[in-house]
Amino acid sequence: MGNIWLKKGISMLLSICLLCGFLGFSTETAKAAVSVSAKACILMEAVTGEVLFEKNAQEQLPMASTTKIMSALLCLESGDLDTEFVVDSDAIHVEGSSMGLVDGDIVTKRALCYGMLLPSGNDAAGAAATRIAGSYEAFAAMMNEKAEMLGMQNTHFVTPSGLHDDDHYSTAYDMGLLTAAALQNATFREICGQSSAKVQFGNPPYERWLQNSNKLLTMDESVIGVKTGFTDEAGRCLVSACERNGVTLLCVTLNDKNDWQDHLSLYDYGFSLVKPIEISFPMDWQEKVAGGDSEEVRVCAEKATLTVGTVGEQNPEFVYVLEMQPFLYAPVKAGQRVGIWKAMQGERVAAQGDLCAAEDVSYRELPEHPQKKQSLWRSIETKWDNFWEYIANVV
Repeated sequence: MGNIWLKKGISMLLSICLLCGFLGFSTETAKAAVSVSAKACILMEAVTGEVLFEKNAQEQLPMASTTKIMSALLCLESGDLDTEFVVDSDAIHVEGSSMGLVDGDIVTKRALCYGMLLPSGNDAAGAAATRIAGSYEAFAAMMNEKAEMLGMQNTHFVTPSGLHDDDHYSTAYDMGLLTAAALQNATFREICGQSSAKVQFGNPPYERWLQNSNKLLTMDESVIGVKTGFTDEAGRCLVSACERNGVTLLCVTLNDKNDWQDHLSLYDYGFSLVKPIEISFPMDWQEKVAGGDSEEVRVCAEKATLTVGTVGEQNPEFVYVLEMQPFLYAPVKAGQRVGIWKAMQGERVAAQGDLCAAEDVSYRELPEHPQKKQSLWRSIETKWDNFWEYIANVV
């Protein structure tokens, strides 16, 4: 039971006070000053989903290699990332950008995620799809199932790489939803934020450097990812994320000839509208203890967590969830981590922090029990055995 987490939802919505006041501004005036060359775009807060700017955000368009955000996320979620295997030859013989796979190469799924997110390897996407699902078609079904779960209502996937297909499309808004979910995965966030990385693959595997095609990572140090894309049909596509003062904004542009500058300009605009807030778990909690001199221990949130930005004057609302074991085993030490709390907005984690025991709980001393007397029958058996042992020795 120690490895089984118990989610205890607290079914109340609690308003959180903002620690920082909002700047006075006119949103409409600020929007009028923003101009982008993209056919479609969106700027949104990564946790709340608050839309700060949009242009044709619900229009279905090809999204090129930004598709690999979904492919890499599914690959990471499939687990077993570091087991080596030989790539499927058919899967890696694909046109376009490549991480450099050749027939017989030995890779891991982790290496393929680097190959997808940094040099935008179509070969990496194909190898991952066949390894995980057995075929492109089966992997596309997984992609579409995940899209539906994330609320991507105007998206349909056909290929793992984003190579053009008339039935392969998304919207700027849907790609924002996907990216917000992907950034909740710590490994995805780590990989897509690296301008270069040393990755091992080959036959036999050896280390080599992969370079990230996302120039924004070197143009603005607050940019933390995410993915570039291009085909003749889709034009230049770019999905990025930027974090300043604990607030993360996402930007998606589809078919944009000036994408680098558009993203930077939109971030300057967006961060002028948001302020960070600080929240903490708002309630006392008691957790049961087995084998202790107390049946319960008081639990407290370790500290407040700097979290998302918000827009406008209305305070955000959260549903709080505890993730703890069903009970603790004595002894328990004050300050011992016993679980985590999460502040949820819909399916997204707005903030989280550790839950710690607020006091010591020692072992409960059990009274000593007198030894049980041997049963009459066992006593007779012992004496009988001793008697025959004596007879044998005498004889």
